Amino acid sequence: MLGDYRIAGRRAMEIAADVERAVSEGRLEPGRQLPPMRELAQELGVNPNTVASAYRTLRERGVIETAGRKGSRVRPRPATTGREAIQVRVPPGARDVSRGNPDPALLPPLAPAFAAATARADRTPVLYGDDPLDPDLVRIARAELDADAVPDGPLTVTSGALDSIERVLAAHLRPGDAVAVEDPGWGSVLDLVPALGLRVAPVGVDDEGPLPEDLRRALEDGARAVVVTDRAQNPVGAAVGAERARELRALLRRHPDTLLIEDDHGHGMVDLPLHPLAGVTRSWAFVRSVAKTYGPDLRLAVLTGDPVTVDRVRGRQRLGPAWVSRLTQRAVVELWTSGAVDRAAVAESYGRRRRALIAELGRLGVRAHGRSGMNVWVPVPDETGAVAGMLQAGWAVAPGARFRTGAGTGAGPGIRITVSELEEGEVARLAGALARVLEAGPARPYV
Repeated sequence: MLGDYRIAGRRAMEIAADVERAVSEGRLEPGRQLPPMRELAQELGVNPNTVASAYRTLRERGVIETAGRKGSRVRPRPATTGREAIQVRVPPGARDVSRGNPDPALLPPLAPAFAAATARADRTPVLYGDDPLDPDLVRIARAELDADAVPDGPLTVTSGALDSIERVLAAHLRPGDAVAVEDPGWGSVLDLVPALGLRVAPVGVDDEGPLPEDLRRALEDGARAVVVTDRAQNPVGAAVGAERARELRALLRRHPDTLLIEDDHGHGMVDLPLHPLAGVTRSWAFVRSVAKTYGPDLRLAVLTGDPVTVDRVRGRQRLGPAWVSRLTQRAVVELWTSGAVDRAAVAESYGRRRRALIAELGRLGVRAHGRSGMNVWVPVPDETGAVAGMLQAGWAVAPGARFRTGAGTGAGPGIRITVSELEEGEVARLAGALARVLEAGPARPYV
């Protein structure tokens, strides 16, 4: 079962550490079956409960997975292996449209905002025991949530959208629980779920967001939570429309114990209205990050939700970082109130570039998707060939494998193109290069 490798250890933590070390060193390959607990306990001369505890620890750390009578095996994609390992080596002189970053030219200068924030902090320093939330940030954020019909609820601040999602999942779920996630979807979430010892339940996506039939199947199969991107979905650019929102809310209403997490990271840089799903389940969380509109390095997201969820997140924060820097919170308030970003202009800029690329690709007979945000998704017959061919043509694009679960239920091969820094004169050249690559067929590997 394990080849030449033999698990060692007398205590649960020793056994777990030995297996994890073997996985990280490559002596236990992904998919390798582990011995039944009683069999391993007999071999090691320990109580079966000791092995059960070791396996439980390995599941919680995302190293192994258990499938009932099929036993336990090393995860096909260990949680310690990030999707960034699927790299595109960009040669000198190539134009990089693969990274998913906002346009630096559209980000506001941070020096004035932090100067104002530090001046205020000098006058009134934040000390231990003070309110962890800036009252102006709470007031402005709540007003914007109200304007978008997000249900009323307490509010807190986290270190970005992924931090929010991790804290909410950890507050409600236990290792082995299933989480319905978009496929293709944000690679960081696809890695986070197994890293928490949870199971991925893939849900297909079209231009309007999660497919209702896929979500229905995931919920009926026992998914305890669902993560939905409301707008600017990464990588396909989907945005949940009014009709799709009604369908999804109706599904969730039939499963009121489901934990719903909505990611609205596109707030401030999209030109489509929000259609929130929150309010139809008992447990819910709604997250807005400032990264795409005001700068990724600010590491700040606003989180609201039902009182129990937000209270659990706050309680865990108090035992860790305690709070997100009030200095950063105040700087964000300064950015919001000073009009440092013309949100409509930002949304129009990304929308213009996205629509221009999709239209030019369509003119050349290439189908592409991108209803909102800064990314365009192009289905391709051969992903490796398309990425390699584009590199040869002087363009670095992101391979779709970064964004898929690999379960075979989501989109097929594709590439993601980030339009945020695409100049008007480059659109035709990029589209033409991709059309020629797809017509030519496979090329050499890109990694």
